[in-house]
Amino acid sequence: MTKIAIIHDWLYINGGAEKVLEQLLLVYPNADVYSLVNFLPEKDKGFLHNKHVQTSFIQKMPFAKKKFRNYFPLMPFAIEQFDLSGYDIIISSSYAMAKGVLTHAEQLHVCYCHSPVRYAWDLYHQYIKEANLKTKTPKGFIAKLALHYLRLWDVASANKVDYFIANSNFIAKRIRRVYHRLSTTIYPPVDIDSFQLQEKKKEYYVTASRLVSYKRIDLIIDAFKEMPEKELFVIGSGPDFEKLNAKKSTNINLLGYQSFSVLIEYMQNAKAFVFAANEDFGITPVEAMACGTPVVAYGNGGSLETVIENKTGVFFYEQSKESIIEAIGTLDLIYPSLDFRYIRENAERFNQERFRQEIKDFIDKAYKKFSSK
Repeated sequence: MTKIAIIHDWLYINGGAEKVLEQLLLVYPNADVYSLVNFLPEKDKGFLHNKHVQTSFIQKMPFAKKKFRNYFPLMPFAIEQFDLSGYDIIISSSYAMAKGVLTHAEQLHVCYCHSPVRYAWDLYHQYIKEANLKTKTPKGFIAKLALHYLRLWDVASANKVDYFIANSNFIAKRIRRVYHRLSTTIYPPVDIDSFQLQEKKKEYYVTASRLVSYKRIDLIIDAFKEMPEKELFVIGSGPDFEKLNAKKSTNINLLGYQSFSVLIEYMQNAKAFVFAANEDFGITPVEAMACGTPVVAYGNGGSLETVIENKTGVFFYEQSKESIIEAIGTLDLIYPSLDFRYIRENAERFNQERFRQEIKDFIDKAYKKFSSK
């Protein structure tokens, strides 16, 4: 019997990467699971199906439950301490460290890459600025030096992977630029069946996201402050909540964290979903389209692969309030011609069953080729 290990960076929320892990476990229910840490709340552990998660020594480090990211200089070393020598296939679900596990010549290692480490590469300067590490202090110097060595390790660890799978063509380009490796795109799974088509829309707009800076919710709020006749609902929590709440106007409602059922209701009834982030893929716009709701999206990254311009939504090509306002004006013009059923059908191409079949076919073919050498 083929022994399979699935290794995931870390577990503390049930986000987009965890949706991939959930589907991998449905394809390979007998696989063993490894992760640097597992601090998932009990209410979010259901997708693991009572699977035991083997964690690293970081799990027991002081204050790790709330500040495990502070141990990132130790993570490359920690990931290499997992002994996976008894497995035939290693599947890493990686946007940071997971792909760095040590393997030997008789093992197949397939990496589902959500992205090369964002804060070490594309978001490096933004991370340094927002963490207030730009000044010439010992703390800033140490952090920048640690990120420098993380980049070296990140590139070197790519050589441990036999096959890369990218979560979008956008990430495939990033993999090629950073690691100098080719990859195959398999779009992540979206739970399309949990979102129902609603053709009778209301006049409000909605966005939903974790409230962190790179999601650019601030730009959406700034844009709607200039359009007081249009109502916006913002769903999500995060470190920027108070800052964003302080700058809103009367037509803007910050709802904080909401249950999945409430999120669905707002998405189904909204005139449009607004999305300003430069995302690797972007699951929430696809969820909105599964409701038949058109998307106003930043025209870069994964959105270009999920939204069909003037048919399932419109793009704005600069991350500015002026561009968002112009795009919403364009949406108003084409709105009568939109086919909500077509918008739903576009979203269906990203369903979970499709993901499971594509992953299984890819790994089966790769293992057959690998075993015949």
